[in-house]
Amino acid sequence: MKAIKNIRLITTEGIKEGQAVVYDQTIREVLPEKELPAGCTVMDGGGAYLSAGFIDLHIHGCAGYDTMDEDDRALKVIADRLVATGVTAFLPTTMTMDRARIERALDRIAAAMSGAPGQGAQVLGCNLEGPFLSPENKGAHDERYMIGPDFAWIRPYLGVIRVLTVAPELEGALDFIRQLVAAGVVVSIGHTKATYEEAAKGIAAGASLITHLFNAMTPLHHRQPGVVGAALSHPVACEVIADNIHSVPEIHKLLVKIKPVTELVLVTDAMRACLLADGTYDLGGMTVHVKEGQARLESGTLAGSTLVMNVALRNFYRNTGLPLAEIVKMATLNPARILRLADRKGSIAPGKDADLVLWDEDFNVLMTIVAGETVFTGRI
Repeated sequence: MKAIKNIRLITTEGIKEGQAVVYDQTIREVLPEKELPAGCTVMDGGGAYLSAGFIDLHIHGCAGYDTMDEDDRALKVIADRLVATGVTAFLPTTMTMDRARIERALDRIAAAMSGAPGQGAQVLGCNLEGPFLSPENKGAHDERYMIGPDFAWIRPYLGVIRVLTVAPELEGALDFIRQLVAAGVVVSIGHTKATYEEAAKGIAAGASLITHLFNAMTPLHHRQPGVVGAALSHPVACEVIADNIHSVPEIHKLLVKIKPVTELVLVTDAMRACLLADGTYDLGGMTVHVKEGQARLESGTLAGSTLVMNVALRNFYRNTGLPLAEIVKMATLNPARILRLADRKGSIAPGKDADLVLWDEDFNVLMTIVAGETVFTGRI
C-alpha cells in the first residue's frame, strides 16, 4: 500500500489540507494524515496540489506523433509523453482521411485500449472527428473525404468509438445521432454550418457535446444565433480549447457567466507539434506551420493546437478567477461524466482508479500516477 501526505487535496467539494490518500491500483482511503495505517510507503507531497488525473477528450497527437500515423509506436509515444502534462487518460482523435486509413487507426486504438495499466496515459477509446462534417466549416479537415452519415460503417467499431462529431444539418444526421446515442456513443456537434434550429434538432436527437465551442461552426449573431447560440442556451457540454488563441480570455470570462461549470470541459485539440519546437508539420495530410505556438494551415486556418492540459487549466483559471477546485473539474470529473466513467475516474474517492497528479501553484506537474504506478516525476 502507498500513501501521499502533506498535500492540498482537490476534491469535488473544494480544497482540503491535512489529508492523505492511500492507494494501490485504486484509491483505498482518504483520511487525516495522523490516521495513516502502518506499513504504507508514504510520499511527502511537499504541500503541492493533488488532484485526480486529467482526462483529454480531444487530442490528435504530440511529441511528433499523431493518431492517424501508420506506426504502431505512435499511440505509445503519445501516451508516454502526455503524463508529463498531468494527463492520465485520453481519447486519441482521428482526422478526415480515406475510409481505410480511418479504419486502421481505429484498429490501433482498439489494441491500445487493452494495454497494461500504469504504462502511460490510458487510452479510453476513440474520438472520431470526421468524416461526417460540413465542407463549409471544414477547418483543417480534408473535404475530399467527407461523407454523409453512415451507421453501417460505424457499427463494427462501436466498442472503440466513445465520441463522434457530426454536422447535424447533413442529410440523415438526426437518425444517425439517434442510432449512435442508442449504441452508447457520445455525439458531438461540430465542423458545421448548421443554423440555430438545426443545431437544436441535433441536441433534441441526443447530441450532448459541442466540439471546440466557437471554432468551425456558425457564430452567435443577434438575429441568427447559430450553433454557438444553441450551445449556450441548451444543457449540453462544450469543449473549450483554452490556449487564448482558439478563444480569447474575454470570451472565457463571458462563458462562465452563461454556462455552468458542469457543462464545460477543457480539451487541448493538440497536434503532433505539441511539446516540440516551431516548424512545419503534418495533420491529416495537411501541411501545418507552427509559429510562436500557433498551428495554422497555409490559408491561415487554425489547425489544432500545441496546448497541454496543465497550461489549459492555468489559462482558464487566470482568465476567469473561478475557484480552483471548480476549474479542475473541467479536466477531471466533467470529462469522466461525459464518458460515463465517473464511477471510476474524475475525482479522488475510495474505489476509484488511482489516477493522480501532483502539481504546484504555477500548474507545473511534479508527479503523475496512473493506476497506482508513478509514471512521471519532474517538470516538462
